[in-house]
Amino acid sequence: MAFAQYTRWIRLTFLGGILSACLGISQTATSPPSGIPSTPTTSVEATTVPPSPTLFLPVITRTARPVLPPPDEATRRLTVPPGFAIRIFAEGIEGKARFMAFGPDGALYLTLMNAGRIVRLPDRNGDGRADQVEVVAEGLSLPHGIEWHDGWLYVAEGDRIERLQDRDGDGRMEIRELVTNNLPSPQGHVSRTLHFGPDGKLYVSAGSSCNICEEDDPRRAAILRFNPDGTIPPDNPFASDPDPRRRPLWAWGLRNSVDFLWTPEGQMWANHNGSDGLGDDLPPEEIVIAVQGGRSHGWPYCYTPGLGPNLPPNQRAETQDPRMPLPPGFTCAEAVPALFTDLAHSAPLGMDWGTQAAFPPEYRDDLFIAYHGSWNTSLQNARDCKVQRIVVENGRPVRSEDFVSGWRAPGKMCGDPATWGRPADVLFGPDGAMYISDDHGGRVYRMIYVGP
Repeated sequence: MAFAQYTRWIRLTFLGGILSACLGISQTATSPPSGIPSTPTTSVEATTVPPSPTLFLPVITRTARPVLPPPDEATRRLTVPPGFAIRIFAEGIEGKARFMAFGPDGALYLTLMNAGRIVRLPDRNGDGRADQVEVVAEGLSLPHGIEWHDGWLYVAEGDRIERLQDRDGDGRMEIRELVTNNLPSPQGHVSRTLHFGPDGKLYVSAGSSCNICEEDDPRRAAILRFNPDGTIPPDNPFASDPDPRRRPLWAWGLRNSVDFLWTPEGQMWANHNGSDGLGDDLPPEEIVIAVQGGRSHGWPYCYTPGLGPNLPPNQRAETQDPRMPLPPGFTCAEAVPALFTDLAHSAPLGMDWGTQAAFPPEYRDDLFIAYHGSWNTSLQNARDCKVQRIVVENGRPVRSEDFVSGWRAPGKMCGDPATWGRPADVLFGPDGAMYISDDHGGRVYRMIYVGP
């Protein structure tokens, strides 16, 4: 789980009594070249959290039967494991619902990427459904990843990071400050995701501009690293580079890592959407990559072959993509291979740890990922849109299984209009429930454990 998720939990502990009563949940425990962005004009004081080798994570214990609204369309359509129940938390959401974050007020915040908005979905009466969809910010440019940090809501847009605040208490975030615009312009893969790491730094993923190519901008197909005020940490691999575009670069060779997080031990894990054009089965989707700062992770030259866990002592090294000659002095042996792969075109997006889940203990060490599913495979090999459980044992992903499915229309691709929904993000709330955003159906779902 990301460090910011952990601190978010701390900020929400004051809600414990309310949550216990309403939800039955208790908690224990030089100048730049033309076209290159300049330094932001707004200066924000940086807050640095010292690195920690171990994050002590909250344990949530279910002490009473959680609130479950009446059966609805999600109940009828979606398949979940025995003992679980899923309901629609919010619906009729227009503008491509993507990534979520719970705020200090206990409400769920959601980016509407195509609408340029952030909305709040409060459940003030604790009935398991959002009371309404409240617009808190608009006029944003492709807002995608969001996270609360030090009383501000940070938002990753197509070409910048801003932070927002509601200072007058009217429910709208009227304060907007530019953190940095040292991001690549939104071409090809336009989503940007941000998280704060256990070192207190701001990490941002930016996808490639193409399916497979050598990028001119080093900030593409990469994870970038900033201080919380948007300045460059001095220990970045290229912090003093003459090209200001290289200064935030942390890790590269990641074609489209739509989400990333940290293990309890502080290791960054990211997913990765592979390229198209090699058929239905290649390259495998890289579901879990242990990201290494200052290193290449393969794309566009190499990928991790095979399916499933990539475990020692016979760990699979990266293999060369036949469409891309290797650059001088580089071999695929230098690329960081994935820890876990799955079927090509599964399209992993948002993910979260089960640590905060009010689920049975066997689920709490696991990773849950929204698979967006395929739009460009042969129909007989269509990849499902679903939530996938990645089982983690001794700190390594060892196997996976379907957790929530049923959105895809029979005989159709997930990208087909007839499909009922496509999961985009997965997030556990302070009530221990799993929340799933759906950028096709315009909904958010809430999933809980109800027992045998």
